[in-house]
Amino acid sequence: MSRAFKTVAVLLVLLSFAAGCQSMTGKSAGQNVDDASVTAAVKSKLVADKVSNLTRVDVDTNNGTVYLNGIVETSEHKARAEQLAWQAKGVKSVVNNLQVSKK
Repeated sequence: MSRAFKTVAVLLVLLSFAAGCQSMTGKSAGQNVDDASVTAAVKSKLVADKVSNLTRVDVDTNNGTVYLNGIVETSEHKARAEQLAWQAKGVKSVVNNLQVSKK
């Protein structure tokens, strides 16, 4: 009986935690994981693109919408970052807020 009680208690704590996570962010744990994996996929594509040097682009994802922020050297780099973001699995839309630096 003690083991069953502990199991039920642990399950209740986990359910409470999961519900609390959703209520604080408005997203389920699954949505948070999906957005994190999209962000990681976009970042890896940007880092892998050695020609454009897009390692300093900030990437955030919310419900499949990728937000690109930061400063790039040229308008071509800005367009390339957006193009690479679209190639990542799970991307529903891209908001390109990148600014081109004025030299």
